[in-house]
Amino acid sequence: MLALFEGVGIALDSLRSNKTRAALTILGIAIGVMVVMVIASMITGINKGVTDIFEQAGPRTFYVFRFFQGGVVVSDGSDEMSPWRRNPPLTVEEAERIEALESIGFVVLDEGTGAPIDYGSRKLSSVGVRGVGANWLRVSGGDVYPGRSFTVLEEQARARVIIPNQKLASELFGLRDPVGQVVKVAGVPYEVIGVYTPPPDLFGEGNQPRAVIPHPTFDKYVPHWRGWMNFLVSPAPDATVADAIEDVTVTLRTMRGLRPGADDNFAVVTQDKLLQTWNNVTGVFFLVMIALSSVGLMVGGVGVVAIMMISVTERTREIGVRKALGARRREILWQFLVEAATLTAVGGAVGMVLGGVIAFIVNSATPIPAAVPLWSIVVALLASVMTGVGFGLYPAARAARLDPVEALRYE
Repeated sequence: MLALFEGVGIALDSLRSNKTRAALTILGIAIGVMVVMVIASMITGINKGVTDIFEQAGPRTFYVFRFFQGGVVVSDGSDEMSPWRRNPPLTVEEAERIEALESIGFVVLDEGTGAPIDYGSRKLSSVGVRGVGANWLRVSGGDVYPGRSFTVLEEQARARVIIPNQKLASELFGLRDPVGQVVKVAGVPYEVIGVYTPPPDLFGEGNQPRAVIPHPTFDKYVPHWRGWMNFLVSPAPDATVADAIEDVTVTLRTMRGLRPGADDNFAVVTQDKLLQTWNNVTGVFFLVMIALSSVGLMVGGVGVVAIMMISVTERTREIGVRKALGARRREILWQFLVEAATLTAVGGAVGMVLGGVIAFIVNSATPIPAAVPLWSIVVALLASVMTGVGFGLYPAARAARLDPVEALRYE
């Protein structure tokens, strides 16, 4: 312990006596550590936001897609690079058959596009419009106020009713009461029956003008790219998710005439699978984080080598005296390694403070709930210390190998 404290004290003296060189070393280490903490805090916050979005749909809700492939899908337009073309679109009949199963509580159809919306002289060229089922609030969260949502009868009757979100209502109507107003979507009139207040959303969906209409109405009146309707499926209260998924899979395979052993031409995806896919994407950001932080640590490591070599040269006579008094090689090696690790640990501490401040600013000024995870603090501190040990090993070994007689003669 005495050698440890002595090495730390010598390192701090070196910082004070070589401020410029030490500052460059600390800066490199601090940048590397700061990058680790900032990116880790942002990814942690984004992951939490994505998890909250999935939880709004209910923990038991799962999805049926025409096609699903985790990660990034690259296509050049050919059939070979466009695997979704082999899957037929989902249909309303399939949704109705699924909803009739005993293990299924309800099915929400979901399909969307961008469409122009007009109200008097106010015209918005492209607003996100979604056609959904009557149970859409049970999976989207939020509330409709003032006004109400549309009913099952209105859905079946293809009623031309619309529910704008608060952003769209504000842009179209200003201070007027939206309920009862008539707007045109792609030239077709719709009556506003309510205003949607979405739940807090990491990606700022509530800050974009959007609207919801019954799916049959959407399918009949709104021009859109057909073939990409999805199902949000909620199991019955007394059914397990696994049983519901099995029943849905068997029903779709039967309706599509798939033979035993043939691959599914649709995708049934649970929330866990979606989260796993998202985590795979954020894993790429972690690799970028490691690459960026490594640059800063390398810069700091080069500074450690320079400072420690100068320190060894300046203290050559001191090393000779210590060896003459009985100090062994490992004791000299330990002293200089502690000194190098202390230098980089100071840089790591500075980087952690800067990273924490930036994470706080991101959390306060953006929708991202950035929070510094404990593991990133531990990793950052260990990385800075190990950088000092790794890059300080050569100067420390050189000091430990000095011949005591030659060292005592050094001027």
